[in-house]
Parts: sequence; C-alpha cells; structure tokens
Amino acid sequence: MAEDEAMIPLLTQHKMGNFNLSHRVVLSPLTRCRSFNNMPQPHAILYYTQRATNGGFLISEANALPRHTWTLDKRASTSMETYCGSRSLKSSFELLALQPDGEAPISSTSKGITPGLDGRDWSPPRRLSTDEIPNIVNDYRLAARNAIEAGFDGVEIHGAYGNLIEQFMKDDVNDRTDQYGGSLENRCRFALEVVEAVVNEIGADKIGMRLSPYSNALEAGDSNPEALGNYMANTLNQFGILYLHVIRNRPRSLLPMRQTFKGTFIVAGGFDREDGNKAIADNSADLVAFGRLFLANPDLPRRFELNAALNRCNESTLYLSDPVIGYTDYPFLEVQ
Repeated sequence: MAEDEAMIPLLTQHKMGNFNLSHRVVLSPLTRCRSFNNMPQPHAILYYTQRATNGGFLISEANALPRHTWTLDKRASTSMETYCGSRSLKSSFELLALQPDGEAPISSTSKGITPGLDGRDWSPPRRLSTDEIPNIVNDYRLAARNAIEAGFDGVEIHGAYGNLIEQFMKDDVNDRTDQYGGSLENRCRFALEVVEAVVNEIGADKIGMRLSPYSNALEAGDSNPEALGNYMANTLNQFGILYLHVIRNRPRSLLPMRQTFKGTFIVAGGFDREDGNKAIADNSADLVAFGRLFLANPDLPRRFELNAALNRCNESTLYLSDPVIGYTDYPFLEVQ
C-alpha cells in the first residue's frame, strides 16, 4: 500500500523560477556514450522519454563544445548540460580519446600524465593562453543559444568533476600566475566569465550550474573547498541564476552553500529514498538529483511513492554503445 503522497517530501511540489515541478526527484546528468560522431540518435529520445514524468525535471548528459576547445586532463572536457521539464530530450556526449593537434588545452600544466584509456597515456596537456580564453567563453555562449533554439528549457554549466571550468577553480591543478590563477577570485574568474556570457545570451532564469567543490575527481582537488563553494554560491547570486546543483562528498558539507545561495538548491551524490526525503524534510535542499537509481529505474518517482523494490544498476553496461542493453531495457514497475 502506498504511503500518503503528502508524507513523502520527495514527492511534494516545488516552484523553480518559471517551472512548476510536481515532485523533487531530478534525473542527474549521466554520461551514457550512446551518441554517434557526437550526434544524438533516436534511442536517446526513448531513453529520456522513459524517464519523463508529468512535471518532473530532467538534466541531460553533457555535450562537448567545439573541437578546438576540447580538453583532456586525465578525462576532463569542456561541456554543457541541458535540461527540460518532462519532455523528450536529445543530448550527446563523446568520450574524448584524442585531442586536436595531439594536445589537450587545460588550465595549467603542473600535473603529470596518468595512464589513460586502454593502457594508453592521455594526450600531453597544454596550458591555455589568456588570448584563447575569450573564444572559449564565447563557445559556451553559443552552445547555450543553440540549446535553447533546439527546444531545451535551459542549460546547466558543468563546473564539476575535473572538467575545464573546475580545472581553473581548484588550486591543486591551477598553477597559473596570471589573472586566472593564484587567488580564489582569480581562479574562479573563468567560471564566472562563462556564467556572465551565458546569462547575457539566454537569461539567468534558464541557467543552472553544477559544482563539486569537495571532489578530487581527476585529481582536481582544492585546499579549501568550503571557501571555494561559498565564494561561488555567493557570487552566483549576483547573476540571479535559476539553480545551483552541487555534489556532496560527505554529510552536511553543503550546508554553508545551501544557506548562501538564494535560488533553487539541488544536491546529488549517492542519495537514496531515505536520505533524499531527509534532505528535503530538513531543508538541506530543494531538489535531489538521482543518477544510477534513475538510470536503472525509469519510473523512479513512482517507485518512491509506493516504496517499491528498485532495479539494480548494471555497472558493466554503463558505457556500452548498444542502443538498448543497459540503456532502454530496464523494466518498469508492474502495478496490479
């Protein structure tokens, strides 16, 4: 027997800017590697449609920017994610194995090259020059405009998990001595230039940003993640963006950011039904993003409503190129 929906915090309504969400369960952006030549295929429509619920919030996987701005520091890339409110999505991501001219433009060159895919070394990194950066900022702006023209409701700027923006922000990997390195303000300069450009192009009410200040993904760590997170949360308020999407790495680490940021606050990072409900109930977050759980359970909000058993995610099929296996073949709940 299902619990009273009013007693399930994850299934309560939330108004996020101009979007009226019928529940607080968000599809987290997940790399699925089902595109061809960086172009989404028809099976992507089915995948996102399966996970679309009336009034729900879906964030599609990352989209690589133009070739001359690709970056690969272990596995980092410049990227933009897109979102829609319960409509069919098309998105793409290409796992970057090679770099133009055999080089990977990154924020700094202080880190060594660790083994890459299939035992091969990654392409040698190259520090971005200051005169290249405005063109990359402009690429983010154009990507945002293209996403809106393609029918998406908005974009999420990917500033997490060792991607290019985070490479600038984190002092473990940014050893620059120019205006993009050194102080916290300088290291965040590139991220905020991207935000400003995208806001000016499509409007703050269509923009979210994803951050992972406490993560060491791809060796991109920081000596003071709390200061970094709070600075970004506070500065993003000046742009009035729609939401901030933050990955937790330990309990309660995100509370200062939650208290600082004035828009919708989304948390992600291994949540299940119980602690997702708790995050909403104690006002630690407005929305909770689910990755592997939503991947393996296309009807996840319904299963949460019924407190039903969940399909287990098959980790071995996460990044297959197969259009069905591990992608659109997870079963829905059969309710008598």
